[in-house]
Amino acid sequence: MRRIAKTAPEKHGTIVVRRAPAKKSRAILQYGGLRIPAAIGRSGTTALKREGDGATPIASMRLLHGFWRADRMKGPATGLPMRRIRPGMLWCDAPESPSYNRLVDAPFRASHEEMRRTDGLYDVCLVLDWNITSRRRNRGSAIFFHLIRPGYEPTAGCVAVTAGDMMRLLPFLRRGTRLRVI
Repeated sequence: MRRIAKTAPEKHGTIVVRRAPAKKSRAILQYGGLRIPAAIGRSGTTALKREGDGATPIASMRLLHGFWRADRMKGPATGLPMRRIRPGMLWCDAPESPSYNRLVDAPFRASHEEMRRTDGLYDVCLVLDWNITSRRRNRGSAIFFHLIRPGYEPTAGCVAVTAGDMMRLLPFLRRGTRLRVI
């Protein structure tokens, strides 16, 4: 199923993510003629996303912006607004916090994720507009498009691809490109 396309993906199109038939935490990502294996949430997909359920939301989500680890790679070529991840960058995942589903700085007492991860998953991390523009408590936080663990291990609700596949996609992406999980 390797993904050599005869034509480049359309600029600014829609990335479609379909659950793979054999395993609920695996998916096929398609962008133009490009088909890429991906990992999704450990619980598969859901139309009723809740904080901590381990599912990837079935939705059409705009790409808002992204982050990258400048200490591990040079800035990626993309039309998306990108920020360097610096020490102390966190993402709040505590529904009771006024900063729920927002970037925050350390020190921060409420529950959160480290953006500067040691495992490399967020070396490139694109923020999807899931529960951000129109935010509601317990609807899920930190739904990102990021790098994958070896063996296509499931995510906590994000969509993940290999670093090589991410670098192949980035030049075609811009703010507003949609990632649609079906």
